[in-house]
Amino acid sequence: MTNFLVLTVIADDKPGIVEQLSAVIARHGGNWLESRMAHMAGKFAGILRISVDGAHNEALLAELATLKSRGIQVNAEQGQADHAANSIDLTLNLVGNDRPGIVREVSQALSHMGVNVLELTTDCDSAGMSAVPLFRAEALLRVPQDFDTQVLADALESISNDLMVEIRLD
Repeated sequence: MTNFLVLTVIADDKPGIVEQLSAVIARHGGNWLESRMAHMAGKFAGILRISVDGAHNEALLAELATLKSRGIQVNAEQGQADHAANSIDLTLNLVGNDRPGIVREVSQALSHMGVNVLELTTDCDSAGMSAVPLFRAEALLRVPQDFDTQVLADALESISNDLMVEIRLD
């Protein structure tokens, strides 16, 4: 039986982290399915989903734990295959003046509408002609098939009069 694992990884950023992680997974017949990894504030941070035969699951987890002695902390959680019946995926793009609390307000609006956030990427940078910091977010969302995207756009735009919202059906 195939097991799905979700791994989170954090370490001081240096060359070879992905290689060490992938070598352990490969030694146990694991399949690297998807990942998101980034350098943040001097740290390497990642999340990945792998599949592994159930017979190799415990040995893989044990060897992943040994990476801590090399400064690579790995946490593993049992996952499952994704099923998206009766739903659609949307891509949401937001741009607005940055300020404290904006992620909380956006996520609260999404939650109240029963929207599932599958992926979220945020960034702050300066506007082109001014030094005003801009908040940017891109999110992959999962909603019921009969979901009204205009209601979502209106709810998000009501958070702030400078928040620009774009929603695309994937």
